[in-house]
Amino acid sequence: MRKLVWMVACFLLAHAGAALARDDVVVVLDSGDARITLIDQATRQPIGSFATGKEPHHLMATPDNRDLIVANAVGGDLLLLNPQTGKPIGSVPDIPDPYQIGFSPDHRWFVVNCLRLNRVDIYRYDQGRFLLARRIALKSLPSHMAFTADSKTVYVSLQDTNSVAAIDLPTQTVLWTMKVGDTPAGVWLTPGDKTLLVALTGSDAVVAVDPRTRTIVKRIVTGKAAHNFRSLADGRHVLVSNRVSDTISILDMDTLTKVGDITGLRPGPDDMELSADRRWLWVTFRFARSVGVIDMRTRQLVDVIPVGKSPHGLYFYDRAPFYDNLPPLSTLAHTAAAR
Repeated sequence: MRKLVWMVACFLLAHAGAALARDDVVVVLDSGDARITLIDQATRQPIGSFATGKEPHHLMATPDNRDLIVANAVGGDLLLLNPQTGKPIGSVPDIPDPYQIGFSPDHRWFVVNCLRLNRVDIYRYDQGRFLLARRIALKSLPSHMAFTADSKTVYVSLQDTNSVAAIDLPTQTVLWTMKVGDTPAGVWLTPGDKTLLVALTGSDAVVAVDPRTRTIVKRIVTGKAAHNFRSLADGRHVLVSNRVSDTISILDMDTLTKVGDITGLRPGPDDMELSADRRWLWVTFRFARSVGVIDMRTRQLVDVIPVGKSPHGLYFYDRAPFYDNLPPLSTLAHTAAAR
């Protein structure tokens, strides 16, 4: 019976989304409305919206880029979209509390941070199938994640205990946890996995952690409520959104210094996406029911687009590479084949 209900729901969503389909749209998750807003990337105009599961917070493409996964945290399922048109094409039920999601670089593991359930669920990923490997209790509020390039370790921020945990993926066991500062959220690995950057939403800084010695090597003041990261895809710089200061800071990953700020933004800058030519930075304004477009040549906000309540994740297909610490896909494929 439940399977039939899901099939009917997917059919209705697909037909509802068909009228909204465009090439290479911007997909915005309106977490507070349990809806998705689609924006035409070229005209920067909304072209429609449709309902999704409760509290869609984050999204990402499958390793083959054929599907875009929307994680419905309270709904307890994954909604699958066409990544270029935003059209609903399917779903994966019975994925409890998928607040934050991520694939390991070798595509073998799919990790779910279950924020409300205080645990991390690790799935084996095999040709579109999600096979539960282990559930790991982690207190409290597992939030964001970052993978090492060799796919052996995932780092998870624990907001309520001011800590970061390192999990060994092959054995699905916790290697260590350490205190890093007030309410850690976004985590980011610099090239070569040399340094783990942790954004402190309960403070005004990013801390740089040496994961080998488990020590904080530097505190980089950015802005109030430092929250999430996005690479500038140049191998050297990463952005961090500051949700209370209403700024985005630019960090040099080699020197571990702040080299600039983007100001004049709307309240609550959160998730970011960068165009393939690295000129246009899109950002959700969590507290302002809108999405902004920043010209990275001038670092000025040039467009603000109204969306739904509490916009969080956003995505478009034609984007700059997201990570700096990963080897080329050809190398990953060769490594996987060798196994």
